[in-house]
Formats: sequence, C-alpha cells, structure tokens
Amino acid sequence: MGGAGFGEDGTGSARLRWIGIACLLVTTVGWGLNWPAIKFLLREWPPLFSRGVSGLAAAAILAVIASRAGERLAVAPQLLPKLSFLAFTNVFVWMGLGTVMMQWVTVAEGALLIYSMPIWSVLLAWPLLGTRPTIRTAVALGLGIAGTSVLLGAQGFDFGSDKAWGVAVGISAAILFALGGILNRTPLPIPPLTLVAWQLGLGCLPMLLIGLVLEHDRIGPLSMQGWLLMAYMTLVPMALCYTTWFASLRYLPPTHAATGTLLVPVVGTIGAALALGEPLGLREALALALTLSGVTLALRQA
Repeated sequence: MGGAGFGEDGTGSARLRWIGIACLLVTTVGWGLNWPAIKFLLREWPPLFSRGVSGLAAAAILAVIASRAGERLAVAPQLLPKLSFLAFTNVFVWMGLGTVMMQWVTVAEGALLIYSMPIWSVLLAWPLLGTRPTIRTAVALGLGIAGTSVLLGAQGFDFGSDKAWGVAVGISAAILFALGGILNRTPLPIPPLTLVAWQLGLGCLPMLLIGLVLEHDRIGPLSMQGWLLMAYMTLVPMALCYTTWFASLRYLPPTHAATGTLLVPVVGTIGAALALGEPLGLREALALALTLSGVTLALRQA
C-alpha cells in the first residue's frame, strides 16, 4: 500500500501506522469511558432499553455515513442468516448482556469479566477447530483466573448474591462472543460501515423490544444528564469508535489492534474511580495486571 507522495523509504508506512495508532487510542478511550457512563445511565433507564435506543440511533447514523461514503446498504437475502448470527454474538450478547451485568458489579469487575474473551476464544478453539492448547494457553488461563479471583474475592464471594448474577452474565457474554468469533471466521462480502450498521440494527432491535416488555415499569423521563449520556453512548462508543476501530484494523495488524483494546478496562476502571468513587487501589491494579497479562498471552497465541 504505497501512499502517494511518501516514496519508498518507509515514511508512508510509518505515517499510516501512526494514523492507525491514533484511531486505536480514540477507540479505546471512547469505549473505556463508556463503562462509567453506562453505570450512571442505569440509575435512570434500564439496561436493555437504553442500549437498544442508543444502538438503533447509532445504526441509523452509520447507515447515513456509509451511504455518503458510497457503500451499498442493501444486503443479499442469503447473507441475512449469518448476518443475524453475527448481530446476536457481536451486539446482543456483547453489548446487551454486558450492560445487564453492570447492574450488579463494579466497572472494574465488569470490564475484566468481559475482556477475558480472548482466553475463552483460545480454549474453545481446541474442540471446535482442533487447535490444541499449549503451555501458553494454560498460563493465560491461570493469570486470568488469578486476576478475577483477586478482584472478586477480597471481601469473600457469595454465590447467592446479586454479584453472582453479574459474574455469570459477564462470563456468559465473553464466552458467547468468543464462540461467535470462531464460528464466524469467514468474512461477509459487505462493506465495513454497512456491516456495522446492520449488526447494530439487528442486534439492538431485540434489546429495545425486550426492554419495552420486561423493563417498561423502569422507563421514565430522563434528566439532562441522562440525555447527555445517551448522546455520548450513541455518538462516541458506537458511531465514532466503531468507525475508528475499523480504521485501526486497516492500518495495524489485527493482533496489535486487539491487544491495544486492553487499555479499555484500564480507562474504564480509572474513569469509574474518578466519576463514581469506585475503589482503585493495589487490589484493582493487581487484578488488572494479572488478567490483562493473561489476555495478552491468549491474543499472541491467537
């Protein structure tokens, strides 16, 4: 990919790499700050309904951007089943269950549970793809379990508590998202922004409908802060950050970009400490270091 006017001395490649890094930083900061934003918003609106509304609005925005960029929005009917499964794992499970989880756990706990996904991906690759686990896999899993245990076990862990529900939902989301990544390894012939718009629409519409049925008694008028948080969730983590994420994948190796997203739980934990007063001390730092070290090893193997 030779950039016009950059010559052949590597200047063009270096510049594109820095563009990719800048896009990745925007993505990780935007997604990281979304964790405390969700925690604030859950004080006013329930999880599935709020995610459904913001996701559908983001899908409409991305559809407009994709159309202006010359992408074709129509999708061949034979692609809809696989596209729907993508939307289920990438959006409904990842975003929907991830938001539901936040009712019962802190931002640090939720972020580490969700971002354990690469470890589950490596483990699931054994029965599904025949990729045998290695010593690195065992070390990655051990670090991930140790980090989660440090974070969740400081005050003891009651499996009958509400936090147990949050842990179960978070791990389920990570496992199902990892499963979807393995089963959907063949890319769909759909332009990137159009693909995200469709996934957001198909994944968030069921959230909205389920929220209207099951959460209607918790839906009330939003405060000014609530509207600002909804606007942030729609415009930044979904519309902007998905766009910069695809841009970072265009300019950086996928494993490097994926490893870079490990900044997300760090940003989320620090943001929650500053905005929500959630604990941020030696225990949280150790849990982050252990878990993210395990995830890094898993990503390197993947």
